[in-house]
Amino acid sequence: MSDYLSTAPYKGTRDFYPPEMRVRSWMFSVIEKTVVSFGFEKIDAPLIEPVEIYLAKTSEEIVNQQIYSFIDRGDRKVAIRPEMTPTVARMAAARIRDLPRPIRWYSLPNLWRYEKPGKGRLREHWQFNADIFGSADESLADLEIIQLALELFSAFGATENHYKIFINHRAVLNAVFEKILKIPGDKWANVSRIMDKKDKVSGEEFQSMLRGEGLGEIQIRELELYVNSGINYLINSSISGENCVKHLVETLEMTHEISGGKIVHYNPSVVRGFDYYTGIVFEIFDLHPENRRSLAGGGRYDNLVTAFTKDTVNAIGFGMGDVTFMDFLKNHGLIPDIQNHSQVYVAAFSEKNLRMNAIKISRLLRNAGFNVELSSGHKKLGKQFDEAHSKKIPIVVLQGETEAQKNTVIIKEMSTGAQQEVAMEELLATLKKTIS
Repeated sequence: MSDYLSTAPYKGTRDFYPPEMRVRSWMFSVIEKTVVSFGFEKIDAPLIEPVEIYLAKTSEEIVNQQIYSFIDRGDRKVAIRPEMTPTVARMAAARIRDLPRPIRWYSLPNLWRYEKPGKGRLREHWQFNADIFGSADESLADLEIIQLALELFSAFGATENHYKIFINHRAVLNAVFEKILKIPGDKWANVSRIMDKKDKVSGEEFQSMLRGEGLGEIQIRELELYVNSGINYLINSSISGENCVKHLVETLEMTHEISGGKIVHYNPSVVRGFDYYTGIVFEIFDLHPENRRSLAGGGRYDNLVTAFTKDTVNAIGFGMGDVTFMDFLKNHGLIPDIQNHSQVYVAAFSEKNLRMNAIKISRLLRNAGFNVELSSGHKKLGKQFDEAHSKKIPIVVLQGETEAQKNTVIIKEMSTGAQQEVAMEELLATLKKTIS
């Protein structure tokens, strides 16, 4: 038995070495640049929350099986956040009368769920979230969130060949349950969850789960007709005049126009697993044959803020996890070659005056805006070149005794091996031309 501790990270988590961190930072930067262009502002919150904020509205699976919870030293039951929406609602409620509306917030929180790790699913992940509270026109806020999702994927070079967005409406689903299928209200949540699993199970298993909730054969056939008939089922149904149906149809028409009619589609099986959704819901699906799964999702949750305050505020938002989205980018070849951020390697020699000169050159370059790594070990120049090459640093700058006497430096381009000697006063201008 080894006397050493394991070097493996905790099960279901990841270590981010520099190459992985560069990709993650790039991905987050593209996301943040896009969402800020929509007028959203960034927020953050504690990793730990009182467990009760999840008990009322979050899905039973997360609350009963996946939450990391414990009793703290003050005898309070707390949880490591498994999702961000309840936290965002809490923050909005805390200052709801002081914040200018609409509130447009985004976050990139670290989340934890105790679940079996698998492809696209880990116990720890980061999730992008965007939310709009208190919009004067809810339909415009719905469209804005969906348009943000479209722009995000476009920012990474994704097209209609890579993904689809499927839309539904929870109020429409409730109307179908109540007025067409005549399902008792206490069964709606369970039947919704079964519908959410429709594409993951066989037809026989789907029907069996519905029977388990007390649905008869006529109800099951009508439910399958509703699921398989598209938007025409609603347009020709007894609930076609309901405001929620009109809103869903209008949202589909407008998102088709925004996306060119190729990305956004209606899917009545999309219901989302959380109980707090009240209106438009949507999921974004990967079309790659090796990763056909949901990448992101969200919807309208107008009642969640009322868990914290008597003030009622409409809200819509969506979230996208970094694990599934990273798989999406990899599978579709959308990740660029992201190199070491260092642009210049400054070689150093053992003589005290030359080492000081190397430090001064490094400082000069950094003050001019270059990312510079100063040699800190090898005495032989060849070893320093090898180090710069292994780290993929494109330029080496060096000043030996001869160059110091002439007040010049050598600039070596690592990709070609070409080098030139330039006067110190020309160093910055030459590097700007070389690196650009």
